[in-house]
Amino acid sequence: MIEFSKFQLANGLRVIIHRDPLTPLAVTNVVYNAGSKFDPPQLTGMAHLFEHLMFGGSKNAGDFDLPQQLAGGENNAFTNADITNYYQVLPGANLEIALWLESERMGFLNLNEKTLQIQKEVVLEEYNETCLNEPYGDAWHYIHHMAYTKYPYRWPTIGMTPDHIKNIELENVIEFYSKYYHPSNAVLVITGNVDTDQSIHLVEKWFGTLSAGKPIHFLPEFEPPQTELKRKKLKAIVPVPAVYMAFRIPSRLDQRFPAIDLLSDLLGLGRSSRLNELLVEKWNIFTTIDAYVNGTNDMGLFIIEGKLNDGESPEKGEEMIWKALKIIKSQKIQPGEMSKLKNTFATTLEFSSLSNLHKAMNLAYFENLGSAEMINTELGEYNAVEAESILVEANTILKPENCSVLLYYPEKLP
Repeated sequence: MIEFSKFQLANGLRVIIHRDPLTPLAVTNVVYNAGSKFDPPQLTGMAHLFEHLMFGGSKNAGDFDLPQQLAGGENNAFTNADITNYYQVLPGANLEIALWLESERMGFLNLNEKTLQIQKEVVLEEYNETCLNEPYGDAWHYIHHMAYTKYPYRWPTIGMTPDHIKNIELENVIEFYSKYYHPSNAVLVITGNVDTDQSIHLVEKWFGTLSAGKPIHFLPEFEPPQTELKRKKLKAIVPVPAVYMAFRIPSRLDQRFPAIDLLSDLLGLGRSSRLNELLVEKWNIFTTIDAYVNGTNDMGLFIIEGKLNDGESPEKGEEMIWKALKIIKSQKIQPGEMSKLKNTFATTLEFSSLSNLHKAMNLAYFENLGSAEMINTELGEYNAVEAESILVEANTILKPENCSVLLYYPEKLP
């Protein structure tokens, strides 16, 4: 059980404080409801680019990193389809510095042409390294575009094309900042060796005068159910053939999600997983095979991905995955398997709760999703899953008409 206090400022900022006197450190974690699904459709990559811009300094703080480093801290951030997350870790005695810096970024960020051009170049280089020059790095471009036809998950977080990033202008980022970066669209979590009352006072001091901002009305186009198999074959400079299969699943808050998540562990977690035992150990078709869910807030994806042995074709790999799934969907899940799945999940959850940074991130994530209290109810939901429910999900989700397939064929270098 993770105990925490929760309150809300008059401007809408939701604040959660978890006190842990066993550490000398404090963590601040700010989540903005501003992931890549909020990107303008012709300027995808905006949310991720803006993550970079948030380190460009502010009206009163100037350079962001220097005062943070002088306070003995470190910081970082990430963007996904749903949120952008910023965290700082520093000595508990220096908590106010972290809050001052985050309030500066929230209310007084420096946005100018010079900083924008520098960060666009940084992001474009990242695009080249991770998407164009890395083997299989463009997989998510194709998978997302096949799996979604209308919903703004159809582009990857980094952006659909480099041109979208190049075309982002200063007026676009100023508009994005004004629309999404304000107290009523954010969650602030403080964990570690802090005094709760003093923390509340400091939050009021540094964030209380910021303008609330306008409410966000996110009304994306309706995504129709998938009704037929989609497949793309791709020649690329990759070391071995590969198969990616994406199945549509319901949202993170759907009551079916825990069973679906445990199904992914049954199929793809570790050497004793069902897919590994068949496709790697028994049939010797793949060198590696994994299954996992992407866990997006709204409709998500159940992913199976595998790298093939030399001499095996992607078509053969896909065929054998379908064969393995047919066998798996017909087999009962033994009590020992269920115990292992649930114990593994509980262990992972327990290890996560040992880190104040992970606790801060999880509290912010769940609060943005719906309620921070879900951090304490999640384990019970997973423990309540029955083996029959997992098999029902396997037969409901893992079928061709709900699947998008990406096949990689190695292209010889010139």
